[in-house]
Amino acid sequence: MELSGSTFVLEIINFLVLIWLLQRFFYKPLQAVIARRRAGIDQQLADATDMRAQAQELQSQYENRLSHWEAERQRAREALQQEIERERTRQHEGLRAELDKERRKAEVSQQHQLLERQQHLERLALEQGSRFATRLLELCAGPELETRLLEMLLNALPGLPTEQLQSLREHAAEHPEAIEITSAFELPPGDRSRLQQRIDGLLATKAEYRYLKDPELLAGLRLSIGPWVFRASVRDELKGFADLVQSNGNTRLPCAQALQPAQTEQDHG
Repeated sequence: MELSGSTFVLEIINFLVLIWLLQRFFYKPLQAVIARRRAGIDQQLADATDMRAQAQELQSQYENRLSHWEAERQRAREALQQEIERERTRQHEGLRAELDKERRKAEVSQQHQLLERQQHLERLALEQGSRFATRLLELCAGPELETRLLEMLLNALPGLPTEQLQSLREHAAEHPEAIEITSAFELPPGDRSRLQQRIDGLLATKAEYRYLKDPELLAGLRLSIGPWVFRASVRDELKGFADLVQSNGNTRLPCAQALQPAQTEQDHG
């Protein structure tokens, strides 16, 4: 096959036409497709990068939230533990206070029972002493004992308080009534004279006297000057002792004397 110049030129022209056709209808669209595909890939890569960044941010937030939640749970656990400890302490204190209260109540009850027992024993002892003293003084009562009680009364009258002595004098001046002297036995004239002199000296006046006899006194005297009564008798002392025994107002009863030199009692009525 011979290669002529016209054929060579035509071949060149065909090649150029083919190049132009490829350039126009194939290469440029292909470049555009490739460019679009590359742009799409770049966009997808950018989107993937953004998504990865968002995922990392979400993961960081989740981890932070998880850390915060763990810290909150720890704080809640500690707060609960502290509340449990406070409640336990409060319960223990309440139980201790209740036990102390019950113990004090038991101690008070026990002390009250011991006190009642002691008072009961004291009353029994005083009652027995009262019965013994009553029996003994009843056996010993006589004119000799009455004489001794008279001496004790004579010695005690000058020791009356000034206030009471002034009241006796005022009453004797305003009400010149007879002074009543009661005795268990007949008073001898000499004893009557001494007693009257002593009373007249105290009252600073000459008084009238009325003598009575009352065996119930056992021994001793009872001197009545208006509303005042001076007692110096066995019966009055025994009665006072018995009243003291029966008294419930004192936790400790003083030991009453069987005989007192002069016991005064004011009865305004």
